[in-house]
Amino acid sequence: MRLLGNIIWLIFGGLIAFIGYVVGGAALCLTIVGIPFGLQVFKLAEVTLWPFNKTWELQSWAPGCLSTLMNLIWLIVAGFWIVLTHLLFGILLTLTIIGIPWGMQHFKLMSLAITPFGRKVVNK
Repeated sequence: MRLLGNIIWLIFGGLIAFIGYVVGGAALCLTIVGIPFGLQVFKLAEVTLWPFNKTWELQSWAPGCLSTLMNLIWLIVAGFWIVLTHLLFGILLTLTIIGIPWGMQHFKLMSLAITPFGRKVVNK
């Protein structure tokens, strides 16, 4: 079921979202200051490509002051808008019974998009 969900996800917008995240991450990595943020965008791209078999967990060393500061900067600059986009698509998809599994993936992506620093992506 996960494979089928991921294939449908890719066909109906997941691939476009993945490409958008990769282009955005590459643009952020062009500057030294943007590299940490670009790496987090690549993390979002990885989850966006195959969301049905990915999850994340807190890294044991990361939940500290630097991670919190970077998450605050991320939230102010980009995270808020990314979360709103996933919220909008999640609500639109859950309006239909067929779209509920894909809407839930958008809600799952919201939690990573709001605070990506200090988390690592793992396969289920």
